[in-house]
Amino acid sequence: MSDLVIRLANFSEEFLEIKAIRKAVFQEEQKVEEALEFDGKDEICEHLIAYLDKQAVGTARIRYIDDKTVKIERLAVLSTARGQGIGKKIMEEALLIIASKDIAEVVINAQEYVKALYYKLGFAQEGEIFIEAGIPHVKMRKKLKS
Repeated sequence: MSDLVIRLANFSEEFLEIKAIRKAVFQEEQKVEEALEFDGKDEICEHLIAYLDKQAVGTARIRYIDDKTVKIERLAVLSTARGQGIGKKIMEEALLIIASKDIAEVVINAQEYVKALYYKLGFAQEGEIFIEAGIPHVKMRKKLKS
């Protein structure tokens, strides 16, 4: 059985690995421009990193919009590690971290083709499909408390 570890990243020590994952997924696979992917907000966010057999294979970032709202962004899993539920496990860990704080809701801009993952995690779609970085997305929201 493979050994999967998902945890909050030490930004200064692990950002190169996070950047490599995001570059492979978003820039190389999905052709997102580097300036859109690396938007200058990484330093103010918490980052999750997933290690499969001690290799960094996945990431997401948690950005605190205000004292009641969090946005989970940049969920990425290397193509070599997909199909094992790692993306879902990263999201579950992010939601646990957020739930431990006094946060009322989580928002995401989900790529349209993977919105089923977010439905399974209790997110609801808001509005219509929109294009972000040339890719169809939907806004989704999950209430954690009233």
